[in-house]
Amino acid sequence: MGREEQIVSERLRKIKELRKQGINPYPYKFEVKNQAGELQKKFEGLKPEEKKRDVARVAGRLMSSRELGKIAFGVVRDSTGTIQILLQEGETDENVREFYKKYVDIGDFVGVEGTIFRTKRGELSVVVEKLELLSKSILPLPDKWHGLQDKEERYRKRYLDLVMNPDVRAVFEKREKIIDIVRSLLKEKGFLEVETPALQTLYGGASAAPFKTHLNALDIDLFLAISPELYLKRLIVGGYERVFTICKNFRNEDIDREHNPEFTMMEYYAAYKDYEFHIEFTEELFNLFRKEIGLPEKISYQGKEINLKTPFKRVKFRDLILKETGIDIDKVKDFNSLKKEIEKREIKGVDIRECKHYGALLDELYKRVARPSIIQPTFLTHYPVEMIALAKRNEEDPSKINSVQLLVNGAEMMKAYDELNDPLDQEQRLREQAELLRKGDEAAMPLDEDFISALKYGMPPTAGYGLGIDRLTMLLTGQESIRDVILFPFMKPLDIKNKKEVENDRINRKEQDKRSR
Repeated sequence: MGREEQIVSERLRKIKELRKQGINPYPYKFEVKNQAGELQKKFEGLKPEEKKRDVARVAGRLMSSRELGKIAFGVVRDSTGTIQILLQEGETDENVREFYKKYVDIGDFVGVEGTIFRTKRGELSVVVEKLELLSKSILPLPDKWHGLQDKEERYRKRYLDLVMNPDVRAVFEKREKIIDIVRSLLKEKGFLEVETPALQTLYGGASAAPFKTHLNALDIDLFLAISPELYLKRLIVGGYERVFTICKNFRNEDIDREHNPEFTMMEYYAAYKDYEFHIEFTEELFNLFRKEIGLPEKISYQGKEINLKTPFKRVKFRDLILKETGIDIDKVKDFNSLKKEIEKREIKGVDIRECKHYGALLDELYKRVARPSIIQPTFLTHYPVEMIALAKRNEEDPSKINSVQLLVNGAEMMKAYDELNDPLDQEQRLREQAELLRKGDEAAMPLDEDFISALKYGMPPTAGYGLGIDRLTMLLTGQESIRDVILFPFMKPLDIKNKKEVENDRINRKEQDKRSR
């Protein structure tokens, strides 16, 4: 029998013994009156070996325990921090001490009541007078010295990650604060928070492959939302002037350091505004982050120093591509010409085989070559019209759109633009998208005729904005992977093989068949 099996067997024995004594190892409640963090702050001025008559009543998980003759020490952690508990002969009833010694293990939840005391070594402690076992743990926690180190295991067992690594909990508490700041600023500016469907008969609002599901009640296929955009625009048509949502989006694409199939976005739409409003909003938001979260002007992110001081630099899309590739897209304006330029210049990292149209080719150049070159916060503006089917053309150059995107360390933080409200232009561009979809471009959008009908009733000039909450949290908390800022990131089931493994199995079976013949 292995060590863990021995521990489990012993703890099951304790549970059985407790039940025989009429003690429920999983009671229903405990009246908590104090929290560890509150007590640490309240009695921070207490001197070593000084006592207080104050009676504390705290509960939490026992993280460590040791016995030194007639005294036992334990560390209890709740959601606010840790506090030491002390069971001492003469101060703690003998029955309580015996119960603790015999039945309580590291990992158990306990509730204690007692007086406040600071030990000679300076540890704020609760001198235990009463103790209750609140939940008996059966499986042992990971070794306290090594913790939970394996990244894959940490993501799969986030509950253990949170127990063993307080810094991880701090990341998700900061994530909540980031969302609160975003929401508060929008409310301050008069935006109404709304909800949009996650299940949709037609997907749209972004260039992405969707997840497909089936509704049994009507025997129809449905899609998980890739974006709330088309629904939020319908609300602008309906008379709301400023709306936003913080929602989950689902895209059936890559899983890597910056992508999770399910992710969180904030999108807003503001009538009578243009893309300059987005720039002002973003800079105001980052100034608030620095103030409210306490960030310095320069932060360290993925091994680089990032300067968050506003205003951020602005660069036009055409100028960036020209600088990084030598190709002037104002002169190279069609698919075949651009493809030839890429091949002639032997631009590394660009895969043109899957690109079926001019916009896709531009996107490949941008993502593989141009975007990674931008490290400091930079607003990239005026994309070619072929790249975003829902954006309004620039007044002076109709081949471009009034768009803006914030890039940091080669990653997209937000994307925004003037919304196309010309229903005839929009219909034509969505029909072009639908044709690309028919020809096999999974990231192209289908034609949403109801959305076109909505636009034909009239939508005022509108500015739309999308902010990636997960990537933003990565930046502001200094995390390496998107999985570090999503409590339950998608993980490949342990019993599922990847494509390479499946292909290797197929080849091996084929070889075995040949040999058997």
